[in-house]
Order: sequence, then C-alpha cells, then structure tokens
Amino acid sequence: MAKTTPSPPAAGTKRRGSGVRVLLLLAGIFVLLSIVRLISSQPALTSSSTFSAMLILAVPIGLAGLGGLFAERAGVVNIGLEGMMILGTWGAGWAGYQWGPLAAVVAGMVFGALGGLLHAVATVTFGVDHIVSGVAINILAEGIARFLSEVFYAGNAAGGGVTQSPPLKGDAPTLSLPLLSSGPDLLGDLESQGWFLASDAAGLLRGLTNSINIYVIFAVLLIPFSWWLLWRTAFGLRLRSCGENPWAADSLGVPVYRMKYIAVLISGALAGLGGVFLVFVANIYREGQTGGRGFIGLAAMIFGNWRPGGLAAGAGLFGYADALQLRSQAAVVGLLLLVAIVLAGVAAWQLRGGRTIRAAIAAVFALGAFALWLSVDRLPSGFVFFTPHLTTLLVLSLASQRLRMPAADGLRYRRGEDK
Repeated sequence: MAKTTPSPPAAGTKRRGSGVRVLLLLAGIFVLLSIVRLISSQPALTSSSTFSAMLILAVPIGLAGLGGLFAERAGVVNIGLEGMMILGTWGAGWAGYQWGPLAAVVAGMVFGALGGLLHAVATVTFGVDHIVSGVAINILAEGIARFLSEVFYAGNAAGGGVTQSPPLKGDAPTLSLPLLSSGPDLLGDLESQGWFLASDAAGLLRGLTNSINIYVIFAVLLIPFSWWLLWRTAFGLRLRSCGENPWAADSLGVPVYRMKYIAVLISGALAGLGGVFLVFVANIYREGQTGGRGFIGLAAMIFGNWRPGGLAAGAGLFGYADALQLRSQAAVVGLLLLVAIVLAGVAAWQLRGGRTIRAAIAAVFALGAFALWLSVDRLPSGFVFFTPHLTTLLVLSLASQRLRMPAADGLRYRRGEDK
C-alpha cells in the first residue's frame, strides 16, 4: 500500500491554535499573579484600581506600538515614535485647553502625523537611514515643543508656561458596562473578600468595566480594526507587500512610495493619539510627559512579533508595570517573586531544549530575584520608577528567539534598483 503524506494544517487552524495558546498563557500568568498576591499579602497586585490605571497607561503604549506596526509593515523603521508622541502631547494640550477633549484628539493626531510626514520625506523620498531620521525627529520634537510653549503659553495663557499648558477645558465622557458596574457593587464586594482567584478576577473585571473613558474604548477597538485592515483587506495586503518585497510589489502595480507615505502618516497620527491620552491622564500638557513610552511602544510591537494581538498583550504588560509602581511601591516588591517564578519556568524550558547556558543564566537571575524578594521590604524609589523599563528589557530578552520582522524592514527602496 502506498504511503500517503498527511496534508499540512490549514492556516485558519494554525491561527486558532496560536490564539488558544496565547489565551492559556495569559490565564496562567493571571493565576500566578493571584498566587503571588496571596503569598506577598499585597492586594494592589490585583486590585481594580491597578487594573483601571493599567488600561489607561497601556493605551498610549499600545497606540505608539500600533503606529510602529503600520510603518514597519510597510518597510519603514520608525524610531521617531517618541518624538511624534511629544508632538501629539503638545498639540493636545494646545487645542484641549481652548476647545475641549475632541479638539485635543484631532490636534494631537495632526501634530503626530506631521512628525510622520517629516520621517516619510526623509526616509522614503531622500533615502535617509531610518534610524538616523527617527533619532533626529526625537531630538527635534523636544525643541519644537519647548519653542511653541514659549510662543503660545509664556505670559499669554493663564496657568501655562514654558513647560506646561493650561488645564484642559472639560472632561472626556466615561462609560460603564451596565451588567457589571450598575446597581450594587457586587464586584467590589467580591474583590474585598481577598479570595484566591475569585477576588482577583473581580478586581480585573471591575477595573476594566467601571467608568472607562470613551476615548479609551475607541483606542482599544483600534487593535482589532487594525488587524482586520492589515490582514483582511486589499489595502492591507498592498501595505504589507511593501514591507516584505517592495520590488515585487512594484512589479505587480502596487504604488510603493504612496503606500509607504500613507503607512508612516498613519504611524505618526497613532503615536500622536497616544500622546493625547497622556495629556488626558494629567488633564494638562507637561514637558517630558511621554517618559520614553514611545520606545516602550516600539518594544511592545517587537514583543508582539509585528502583530496587533501580541502588541496589545505587550502594551498591557508594560502598562501594568507602570500602573503598579504608581499605585503601590511596596507591591512592586511582590513582582520580584513573580519574576523569579517565571524565570525558573524559563530555565526549565531552556534546559529541556538542551540549551544549558541559557538555562543557567535564567536560573541565576531567578535565584537573584527570589533572594531580593526575601530580603527587601521596600525598593528604592528610583528603582521602582524604572520598573516598566526593566520589564521591557526582561520581556524582550525572553521573546527575542521567536521573532520575525518584515523582510524589507528598514531597507532603502528605489524603483528600478536591485536590493
């Protein structure tokens, strides 16, 4: 009897299997977080206030990462996300104090898109190195924001100055899910019991459904919309083809230059929108408000393997670390135990795959984190403030082995030239 070769699984089956694995991974992390909360007696680790702050702080990071996703899927590396966020924060502060939240959103996106336009002109039209252009935009954005503040705020606007705008005019509307947040506070009562997993799940649901800014809901919906746009439409196929092989795309009639411009403009607008949310959190524009979140958004995009779903998970992780250090510095110590457990699991996984050196390194860091958790009750404030950035480095170091960037990302493209 002739042997039959089994057919490979369909693409849809692979995607569903990958989605199930991601959900199981997130569920496992949440169970570990609940265990750490019980052991460390730090309720802030899973409190509704922490998760509510996580959502607000993850949105700017996610939007910056989403902006980077559009640009890099078209083959343009966008290191200038931080500068575009800075321009977005200034635009939001300038328009928001005069005309309100909606004007802040529009102005922030326009200012961010202008930064994207500058990056597109430099990289797509003139062929400037993408990294050099992005770094230059980051430097220019800080100077432009300070110059504009001196012109428009210093001595001309009540409450404004060279480093900040006047407070925003009005507040953005909020929504609550009616079945979970209206009537008796059942989730709040369950959260206060301190039960394993049940109270933690109540804190998660309460934090993500109660008094949510309507613009936050809009930003969250941009994640599935971007997935649909990039992977389910002809526009998305053309854009992604420019990042994989622009020479082949050009031979098939794709307007490569135009698609790259559109992608980088969208990238800047989304990064600017991320800056808008930072202004909403403080109700004011302040110099240095982005705090490197544009770079963290870029890290979230890389962690997500240049896909919206993974990007959202990375943004949520970094937003959680940021929220926790703001809500409770003592609770950050509890994260050391979580890091120790995760690194111990990584060490076991690496050892099973025969990678003894990597396993040994992970085990050493796991022991170090565990020893630090046992010996320290409170971390220095400088270390606590740097927690989101340390989380970024740790996650990227663990996820770097399974990443695949677009094939032509960062390459200089000229029509008619070889690679």
